[in-house]
Amino acid sequence: MEFSGVVPMDAPDPSIESEARVRGLPFPVFELRPQPALTRIPIAGFTEIGGATGREEISAAFSYTLWRYPDDHADPRNEVELDEATRRSLEDEPPWGRPTWLIEQVKVFRYPMLWEAVRTTWNASPAREGTSLAEQLAAHTNHILRNQFREELGLSWDPRADDDAWAATTTAASETSVEVDGRDHPAFEIDTDPFVYSVGFRVDEHVVCTAVVPRDALPLVDLSVTRLSTAPQTPARTPSSDG
Repeated sequence: MEFSGVVPMDAPDPSIESEARVRGLPFPVFELRPQPALTRIPIAGFTEIGGATGREEISAAFSYTLWRYPDDHADPRNEVELDEATRRSLEDEPPWGRPTWLIEQVKVFRYPMLWEAVRTTWNASPAREGTSLAEQLAAHTNHILRNQFREELGLSWDPRADDDAWAATTTAASETSVEVDGRDHPAFEIDTDPFVYSVGFRVDEHVVCTAVVPRDALPLVDLSVTRLSTAPQTPARTPSSDG
């Protein structure tokens, strides 16, 4: 979630459009079960991959604010340590003002974030390379590691210089179970990485859900998931703009 330049006072709240887009996706979408230590950030991440025949893959990812002291969100121990420049950028009001929704949304940067922790992915062809549950789980794991743990992994800040020596692979995936809508569901986990824990399950032939959470947050987080209220249908394979 990034905002730059001058945002007009009458600019619409992007979280409204984001939430409508999530709930309008033509496949089941999942989130972590509501719980005191987490608040879902209202702007989701979306990815679409197109091919010659139209949309091949669509995903929606949810990020969360983590409350280490959930009984009192105002407890200063919930906040992360910020450098002075970042703190000023969050606190200083520009002369032209900011919309109320923007003032509220930038507050998330004061607190720990589980970035893109839960991802639901639809694939048009379950036989396409990279669409198996183990492959999707490894891909989500590496996405989080690549973007959130670069320093810990000893990676440069230039993603083009990355090699794959650090990457999780499908061989690390093992069978487990996860609670889905109150019931145990067969799942895969990756429990070998020192920085994150990952778990995922297949929803149906075309859809998988994966969750990747930093290990230091695991004592606070219940990894049970629930389904959002959506209206599943088969996504139309309309021609893609990049296909």
